[in-house]
Parts: sequence; C-alpha cells; structure tokens
Amino acid sequence: MPPNPDDLRDLALLRRVRDRIDREYAAPLGVEELARGAHMSAGHLSRKFKAAFGESPYSYLMTRRIERAMTLLRRGDLSVTEVSLAVGCASLGTFSTRFTELVGMPPSAYRALAEHDAAGLIPCVAKQVTRPIRR
Repeated sequence: MPPNPDDLRDLALLRRVRDRIDREYAAPLGVEELARGAHMSAGHLSRKFKAAFGESPYSYLMTRRIERAMTLLRRGDLSVTEVSLAVGCASLGTFSTRFTELVGMPPSAYRALAEHDAAGLIPCVAKQVTRPIRR
C-alpha cells in the first residue's frame, strides 16, 4: 500500500521542525512558535512529532541543548551559568535539572569528570561516547 500523501507532507514538515531545532537550539524556541512555522497547532505538532521521533519537540530541544552543553563543559572555559545561557536556557535551575535527568549527574560534576575522562579523545569521539541517553 503506498504511503498517504498527507502523512508524507506531515513528515516533511516534521523534519523541517527537527532541523530548525538542530540549527536554532540556542534561540528561545517554543512549541507554539515551532507549530506556527509548520502551519499546525501546538498540540497536533507535539503528537505528530512524538509519533515520528519518539519524543516531544520540547524534549528534543532540551536534548540538543544538553548535548551542546556537554561539549562546552568538556572544554572547561565557561562556568555552568555561562554554558546554560549559551545553549538557550533562561533558567539555571531548569538547565541543571534537565542536565541531571539526561546525563545522570549535575553539570558541575560532569565538567569535573569530563576533564579527566575525555582527556586525549578527539572531539568527535568524545561527543559520541558522552552523548546523553534518555532514561
């Protein structure tokens, strides 16, 4: 049975939303704004996005932000607060909570551990082996 044209159109729109999140993760993106860009309601976008990619647009955005934060923390030249702001989190508390949920430790502990564990790894390998896993 051939794919439904409406489903294919929605999937293309969802990929554009995901690509936008990947590009603009540090911008103040909200589900409402992402939905407007895809010409969908926020609820419809959330349901379709989760069905297609396994997590909500907000969770995907936060995962991208935490991945980038992990890279910045491994570099070690920014404070946790500076990293939080650099990845687009307006609240240090929310950033720390989500970071701890995804990574399993607070950002400050991660930075201290990453300095030791990632020493000698090239950046692309360090990024792959330290990628957060949603629990």
